Amino acid sequence: MALVIPDVLEESCTTRQALERLASKWRVLLIYALLAGPQRHADLRRRVAGISQKMLTETLRDMEADGLVERRVLRERPPQHVEYALTELGKTLQEPLAAICDWAATHSER
Repeated sequence: MALVIPDVLEESCTTRQALERLASKWRVLLIYALLAGPQRHADLRRRVAGISQKMLTETLRDMEADGLVERRVLRERPPQHVEYALTELGKTLQEPLAAICDWAATHSER
């Protein structure tokens, strides 16, 4: 079976659309952080060095809208407690991201 390479230069290409959604460094780092399991906003902010509170909130909202992250309210009354977890779709990114890590480790000395 031949490998089919999509035309990622075309705006309508689904691979291009996926790359545009996942290419953000914050998204990738948050996916890595959430692979360990559900976490609260403050925990994610501590784990992902350099991310601002505003960027974390915006990125989590966008990832939720894309179906990668699920927001769970643990306590309704103030102060509200919320945690974030990868959805089943979000968890499917573990293998492709592991492949990128393997590639980076293999080619780190170049």
